[in-house]
Amino acid sequence: MTLDRLLLTRFRNHRETLLQGTARFNLLVGENGAGKTNVLEALSLLAPGRGLRRAALPDMAAKDGTGGFAVSADLANDAGAIRLGTGTAPDRPGRRLVQVNGAEAAANSLSEWLAIGWLTPAMDRLFAEGPSARRRFLDRLVLALEPGHARNSARFDNALRERNRLLGAEVEPDPSWFTALEAQIAEAGALVAQARARLVERLSSALEELPEAPFARPALTYIPGGPLTADTLAQALADGRRRDRAAQRSLIGPHRDELTVTMAGKDQPAADCSTGEQKAMLIAITLAHAGLLAPERPGLLLLDEVAAHLDPLRREALFERLRSCGAQVWLTGTELAPFSGIEQEAAVWRVSDGAVERLN
Repeated sequence: MTLDRLLLTRFRNHRETLLQGTARFNLLVGENGAGKTNVLEALSLLAPGRGLRRAALPDMAAKDGTGGFAVSADLANDAGAIRLGTGTAPDRPGRRLVQVNGAEAAANSLSEWLAIGWLTPAMDRLFAEGPSARRRFLDRLVLALEPGHARNSARFDNALRERNRLLGAEVEPDPSWFTALEAQIAEAGALVAQARARLVERLSSALEELPEAPFARPALTYIPGGPLTADTLAQALADGRRRDRAAQRSLIGPHRDELTVTMAGKDQPAADCSTGEQKAMLIAITLAHAGLLAPERPGLLLLDEVAAHLDPLRREALFERLRSCGAQVWLTGTELAPFSGIEQEAAVWRVSDGAVERLN
């Protein structure tokens, strides 16, 4: 099953853009600001979450449109097509709508149909940012392999939000309220933490098999922010109520997890490595993760302006690794030259001012 057709309607600078007849490699070329990354963002909305830009829904609608937008994609195989859709209505621009074959569905259900990963220039500071950015990155990687992670994360976040609200109450809440919420936090939180730990273990095994060159090989370490089992996490939350109430927030749990990354060849923290080394490690993680995608669930890999920043040796190594992964790949660039190694294998579109033209 592959993504065969994509339609953008009133999405950013795309009034009505149709891409069909896709290939294993899909190239979007055009000047800066033409709307190439907007296509990738639209694809990223076919997964739970806020997309690769983490933008607010109203900001995605075309400025000269009605206030709503739509993204539709067909997944095709020998048995027929599955149509996924998401967007907003003009009268409720802040509420995300999702459909599967025309029937309303929850946003989290999108992860059951597609596994989507991406790498964008905005992620270049991932190792220098705070732990929350790396947790989001980790969760996105988990979600591509384990669709149920979205549901567990939502349950955990909702229960944690309610506990934090109780912690900030002026009057001491009934302990039974804490007990009930902590049971929910522990049950969902343990599943979230265990999924993150499994992902890091699988990624680490895949990365260990890669050579040191041409991409710097990263070593990953998952540091849990609390116990990994429900019973022990529930007890730790109960024991920490007084301390948490003084802080007015929960100080233990998966929301405190950390992912640390070091450059294996130098045993140097990623944050202290050069910009080029950090980029190389991000590419290595992204490619290793793409190699873990299950063949029964289509995978999309969205790479924004990646090839242009690599020398010819690393570009060819990138393309060779992409050929061996199971994902359909979408790449952007300002010109075709950096993609000469895969141009004959690719579907190529020129993007100009929110319009696309098929070049082959």
